[in-house]
Amino acid sequence: MENVKRILVVSRSTKGCQKAAHVGASLAQKYGAKLFVVHVKHNPFRLAGWNVGVPSLQREYDRLQQRFRKDIDHIVKAEEAQGLAVKSVMREGEPVDEILQLVNEEDIDLLIMLAHEEGYMEHFLFGRANEELIRKMPCSIMLVKRDETDE
Repeated sequence: MENVKRILVVSRSTKGCQKAAHVGASLAQKYGAKLFVVHVKHNPFRLAGWNVGVPSLQREYDRLQQRFRKDIDHIVKAEEAQGLAVKSVMREGEPVDEILQLVNEEDIDLLIMLAHEEGYMEHFLFGRANEELIRKMPCSIMLVKRDETDE
């Protein structure tokens, strides 16, 4: 791992992603790497142009997105205060496409993301991003196991 100079942590709207961000920060400090944290926002309530969303679900989803984005921003600021070079990136679109594009743009050496089986709700909100990213990723990948208490 001595060649790891650029680390990307994938943030989702789940509590367990905070653990992935902490692992990424720890590795970045250990190896003197630059840390990137990406949060991809997409609209799970639109399918191929058909609006299938319920306004109250959309508002709750947006509220969750904002809350977890603030949590990740807090982690980023804490690491920056300790002298770690961190770049927080917000993208909008299909998660796999946006993450792959960022990996290529920033010449990422290591991708860190939460490892878990995606349930029905998470599959609806994010798709099968983990499986697809693992198949397509041009760099090394670290999967961080979430705790049973993480929601």
